[in-house]
Amino acid sequence: MKTQNYSNHTKFYAPHHFILLPLLLILQIYGIWKIFTDEPQILWILFSVIIFLFIYVAVMMRQHYALGNQNRIVRLEFKQRYFEIFHQRSDEVADRLSFGQIAALRFAYDDEFKILLDKALNQNLSGKEIKKAITKWRPDHNRV
Repeated sequence: MKTQNYSNHTKFYAPHHFILLPLLLILQIYGIWKIFTDEPQILWILFSVIIFLFIYVAVMMRQHYALGNQNRIVRLEFKQRYFEIFHQRSDEVADRLSFGQIAALRFAYDDEFKILLDKALNQNLSGKEIKKAITKWRPDHNRV
């Protein structure tokens, strides 16, 4: 597998991102074009509205459930990792961090994790800043 880092850590699901959504987008553009070039307009307006709803549902449903579950797992992983490193509960620390900070910290190995956690707590580094500060990237190939 390719080495993961800040510039290549995003992940796409090909059937969704490169087949379904482009096809729906093409149909949406076609429907809007037909509104202005064909009769009866009301039929093409209805077609375009329905395609728009399909696009909306396709984007929102896929992301909503998967990301909600993934976010819960990332928080649990943070708590487990914190316990393994510091031998104490992380409730107080986790409450002081945003989800973006917690998510970014998972890409750091343990030594950097300690340093970046301290910076996140004391200097309020954003998740993006934490990711950019990581020198040795700990890949996560199992994200949704």
